[in-house]
Amino acid sequence: MVEQRDIYNKHFINKLAHSIEAAYSSFSKDAFISGVFHAEWHNQSLKERMRHITTMLHKHLALDYHRALAVLYKVAPEFKGQLAGITFPDYVEQYGLNEWEMSMDALAFFTTYSTSEFAVRPFLLKDQKRMMEQFLTWSTHENEHVRRLASEGCRPRLPWGISIPSFKQDPRPVFPVLNNLLQDSSLYVRKSVANNLNDISKTHPDLLLTFTEANLNKHPHTDWILKHACRTLLKNGHPKVLQLFGFDQNHQVTISNFQLSAPETAIGGSLTFQFDLYGETEEKIRIEYAVDYVKSRGNRTRKVFKLAEFQVKKYSSKHYERKLSFKNLSTRTHYSGLHTLTILINGIEMGSLDFHLQ
Repeated sequence: MVEQRDIYNKHFINKLAHSIEAAYSSFSKDAFISGVFHAEWHNQSLKERMRHITTMLHKHLALDYHRALAVLYKVAPEFKGQLAGITFPDYVEQYGLNEWEMSMDALAFFTTYSTSEFAVRPFLLKDQKRMMEQFLTWSTHENEHVRRLASEGCRPRLPWGISIPSFKQDPRPVFPVLNNLLQDSSLYVRKSVANNLNDISKTHPDLLLTFTEANLNKHPHTDWILKHACRTLLKNGHPKVLQLFGFDQNHQVTISNFQLSAPETAIGGSLTFQFDLYGETEEKIRIEYAVDYVKSRGNRTRKVFKLAEFQVKKYSSKHYERKLSFKNLSTRTHYSGLHTLTILINGIEMGSLDFHLQ
């Protein structure tokens, strides 16, 4: 299996070295390549490799910040669309914190070829007011990548990114930026706005509820953002949020013939579950299933999965059958013990079955 850190490989490093040499003939290409592949290279994580490459670039370019950026500006477009291109904004993060205006221009430029979402975080911690003003400016930029940076950069819980404790405590400074993007024409931007709001829902659900009530049913793009932003609250069965999106918890839907293919399976194996659904009246329903997984300490944690969402017809029935896999993943390790499968409709538990994982 190819690991994500392997986006930084010999091909990438050689291409980067040759591109920089073409843009700046005094670059020590061979010394740079040799310096990158040091003794600890194979043990380093993705971000450790990124930072090491940045350090080697700085060492072997041997230029002041302004002149180094001029070289990187020429090279970055050759890596358009590649995650590995976060090396360029990382250079800004490492060596440009005291060159604010120059660094803001560089981050906006580099994000159009990869993403500067991680590199803006130290600037946000250094001067939150100034950085939020920059995000507000970027939120009206003509380029979708820069507008996305405005949203992604101020997420309270950006994956892989430095945490912003002040936004976990009070995320209200983020809302003016997100307001500018609620009707954005780019799905790329809208996904970021929804993810930012979903981050907020995990610490301040009432703020997201108020924001959703104020902006729902004003524009199709906004409605999509808000529905996606509320996904955690919907999975948690938040009554007011379910009601906002038309899911009545006093529904007239029943399930029958709920069963598992076997009472137990092995780690690495699978089980199939099935059930029949019957609707008494025409109404909007959201069908989910939850698995209470056993954790390493013997406690259990529930994970909710969306199965379907539609307008059920009066006196209609439907059969569902799904497979549960218990292969270990990088994001989930399975443990033996008693697990529980539960069917939920509009956040209401409709039936549960226990099974053993060996």
